[in-house]
Amino acid sequence: MIQNTLVRILLFPFSLVYGFIMEVRNILYESNITRSSRFSVPIISVGNLAVGGAGKTPHVEYLVRLLKPYIDVATLSRGYNRKTKGFRFVQVSDNADAVGDEPLMYARKHKDIVVAVCESRAEAIPLMLQKFPGLQTIILDDAYQHRSIIPDMNILLSAYDLPFTRDYILPAGRLRERRSSYERADVIVVTKCPPDLSEEARTKVLKEIKPYDYQKVFFSTYSYLHPYSFFDGTIRIELEDVRHMVVISAIANTSHLMEYLDSYQNEVISMEYEDHHYFTEYDIRQVRKHLDVLPEGKSIVITTEKDATRLALHYALIRELGIPLFVIPVEVSFLFDEGKTFDELVQKFLLDKQV
Repeated sequence: MIQNTLVRILLFPFSLVYGFIMEVRNILYESNITRSSRFSVPIISVGNLAVGGAGKTPHVEYLVRLLKPYIDVATLSRGYNRKTKGFRFVQVSDNADAVGDEPLMYARKHKDIVVAVCESRAEAIPLMLQKFPGLQTIILDDAYQHRSIIPDMNILLSAYDLPFTRDYILPAGRLRERRSSYERADVIVVTKCPPDLSEEARTKVLKEIKPYDYQKVFFSTYSYLHPYSFFDGTIRIELEDVRHMVVISAIANTSHLMEYLDSYQNEVISMEYEDHHYFTEYDIRQVRKHLDVLPEGKSIVITTEKDATRLALHYALIRELGIPLFVIPVEVSFLFDEGKTFDELVQKFLLDKQV
């Protein structure tokens, strides 16, 4: 704790410089010196003030599942860490190198929606509408700081265990801009909450956030589903039947996943890498080595759906080494019986936009 405080103090001058740059940028947008674009198609932005770890991907998926039965919906991301540039539509046959892990996951799981990537969302949206003029809403993935577009609904995520109210600007902390920037949000979702969060704890968080009258605050939690085979999605496994697990992951925060897997009281070996890490052949062979030294009994390897898109680059090697790789899906649900309220809020927003 003392060490963390000392590091933060040493980095604080750099945070002041970074914060000043971001503040000037925001002022330019808010004074219309730097122009923002607004589009006729409803735009929903999902993002966070901090760098990663707030559960953005499952919340985007929640919106996709909510809306796609009724309207033509699309997602637009920059395609973080991809090895290509510019605008492109994401195809199921693409790989993570070409389009990024999250967009590829959306495209493969939701084949009936449009998925696109581009560094400039303002340039991408007209191209999407030109190709698919029937689109009725576009969900911007990780675009809270992307001020070149004015979203019609701005959803801000904040992790329960490290809310933006207790964080600091980069590099002393994880915030990409000042805490008060939460004022741009229409909806705030406190994510990764304990499933048994009490009313007392909820009230405490609300007092800490101090939402404006125009802001709605919701609380969500993770629900993990049965893992399915990396090689055959129709094959599922019960974790109660597993004695040993090797977890390979490269996501911003693995604490909730590890806590869930540990609850099965099995031996768990965790291989953690930095967020969006591209796994190497060496990494895959290390997984095999871990499996080889485990005691007798049913052993599997667990990964997340986002990581699976990058592991797929080594599909042949994983199969050759006989690695029993399973993918664990995650979904979000809203606490305090407010899931229906959230759904109706989004649906009313879209109906009002059509009037």
